[in-house]
Amino acid sequence: MLDVAFVLVLVLVLGIWLVIEFRRFKHKIFAILLIVVILFTYFSFFLAIKGQGLDLKTFDGVRDAGKMYFLWIGNAFDNVKIVTSNVISMNWKMDGSIVSNDNITSSEFLG
Repeated sequence: MLDVAFVLVLVLVLGIWLVIEFRRFKHKIFAILLIVVILFTYFSFFLAIKGQGLDLKTFDGVRDAGKMYFLWIGNAFDNVKIVTSNVISMNWKMDGSIVSNDNITSSEFLG
């Protein structure tokens, strides 16, 4: 038979192990998020300035590329805002104008 003290020690050890694993998991999630942000920034930067003929070896070229990148990011956020507002303003409710599948015969459905 298991002793109460043994069960308490087992629960305590399991609890400590879970806390340590959760902290390690939080650090893994943070590291993955950081890697994703760095990769997104790298690839989106070069996508935004692609074909613009900018020289990244000069200060003026880096400055112009930075301006272009931040304008590109701003436009992307504006587009997300517009799409989100359009989705929110759509009528997502079922109203009487939509015919249910129960009322349609196969010949009507197929044309």
